[in-house]
Amino acid sequence: MDTGALAAAQEIDFSLLALFARATLTVQAVMLMLLFASVWSWAIIIHKHIAFRAARAGSEMFVRAFWSGGPLDDLYARVGPTPRSAVERVFVAGMEEWERSHRNDGVLIAGADIRIDRAMNAQIAKEADALNRHLPFLATVGSTAPFVGLFGTVWGIKHSFEQIAISQNTNLAVVAPGIAEALLATGIGLVAAIPAVIFYNKLSADSDRILGDYEAFADGFAGIVSRQLDR
Repeated sequence: MDTGALAAAQEIDFSLLALFARATLTVQAVMLMLLFASVWSWAIIIHKHIAFRAARAGSEMFVRAFWSGGPLDDLYARVGPTPRSAVERVFVAGMEEWERSHRNDGVLIAGADIRIDRAMNAQIAKEADALNRHLPFLATVGSTAPFVGLFGTVWGIKHSFEQIAISQNTNLAVVAPGIAEALLATGIGLVAAIPAVIFYNKLSADSDRILGDYEAFADGFAGIVSRQLDR
């Protein structure tokens, strides 16, 4: 290989910033989009991790109080109109429906257990929406980022071949920079996609477990209501 070409290639700056600066506008746009997707994915991951940990802690604390054996009316009064955790909101939804199921003379309206169960299920559905919000973005990034990066690579290689044809020179100093710039787009796509896929699967599983706890609590509450009605 021509030693002059090797020397020229060694003098080229192959740092990430230099590769980005030399890339075409199309490839730069692809890289910036992938970087934004990666940053936003990590913001979602960190936020969801904090939110899920708080949800589990709040659920465990309230469930212990719920099954402590104290009167539910007292617990309802302590929670008040502004429940702090999701499981408390499920409990309040059931208690509010329980109160609405009594007529002014104190007689219980028929079908109260069904209405209470529906009220709690509706609240659980709302909590599910809140838990799973933004998770589809992680799935989208995980499935599309490699292909977006590949598009940037293909575009960059096409531009490199055009430059080779124009200069009519295929030595290393001409070919290497363009190929390196093109491959950087695929690398950024993988950096964005891999954490998004891993944490989407983890956070989805965590969300399912938390919702399972809410449903178990609602079933326990419904059992208490059923026993009260049977009396």
